[in-house]
Amino acid sequence: MNQVIRIAVQKSGRLSEDSLKLIKECGIKFYNGTGKLKSTSTNFPIEFLYLRDDDIPGYVADGVADLGIVGQNELVEKDKEVQVIKPLGFSKCRLSLAIPKGESYEGLSYFQGKRIATSYPKILGDFLRDAGIQAEIHEISGSVEIAPSIGLAAGICDIVSSGSTLMMNGLKEVAEIFKSEAVLIAHPDLSAEKQETVEKLLFRMNAVQTGKNNKYVLLNAPNENLEKITSLLPGMRSPTILPLAEAGWSSVHSVINEETFWDKIEDLRAAGAEGILVVPIEKMIV
Repeated sequence: MNQVIRIAVQKSGRLSEDSLKLIKECGIKFYNGTGKLKSTSTNFPIEFLYLRDDDIPGYVADGVADLGIVGQNELVEKDKEVQVIKPLGFSKCRLSLAIPKGESYEGLSYFQGKRIATSYPKILGDFLRDAGIQAEIHEISGSVEIAPSIGLAAGICDIVSSGSTLMMNGLKEVAEIFKSEAVLIAHPDLSAEKQETVEKLLFRMNAVQTGKNNKYVLLNAPNENLEKITSLLPGMRSPTILPLAEAGWSSVHSVINEETFWDKIEDLRAAGAEGILVVPIEKMIV
């Protein structure tokens, strides 16, 4: 039985670094030396292909790779027949419209009849059509930000993270049209054997990501306040409570989700919790 799966990842850049970091945190060992286009894990049935990000959807759709890690922006732009099996929560960015910072902007009507330069003609075209805006889309690769300053276009549509690149090129962001993050995609017709390996990989990824999204909390609580404090700490099933050497006090152990962490900590302090210790979780299996 062939249970070895092949996964396509970006060969360089931040998305590549984050993708390989996640895979290594799953306990999967491999060597990806500089310039390598392919490698194999030494302790898990998986092979790696290191590709350009815009090639990954096509490789997965064609079955050359079983899985791929790619930004949603490239996935939607390429419009290939693949299955999204997991959002990964990193490499978050947005696709936005931008114009010269000295221009007055009062809405999308600014772009009516104008030319927009972009590397994402499909996403932009779909957005403009839905918004009822007729504009000329000029497809360009590379440094899209330069287009307005050389008279090529009135505005641009490009990926934005912090916005610093736009500022350096005399542009301002005026409308967000698409949100993106890294996703794990799969060929829609994997064999049962390969699907079994994919499930094992997903189990590990979920354990790593759940751990990152939660904190292990230990605190001391006066027994008269235990009921109130434990009501704030549901934990994975329920908090662990252990008696302290000092009479009338207990140690409470639980898990807090990262999104509600600071609010919960404030509530716990208000309820009488002391000596709160917060520990990162490497992996969490639920």
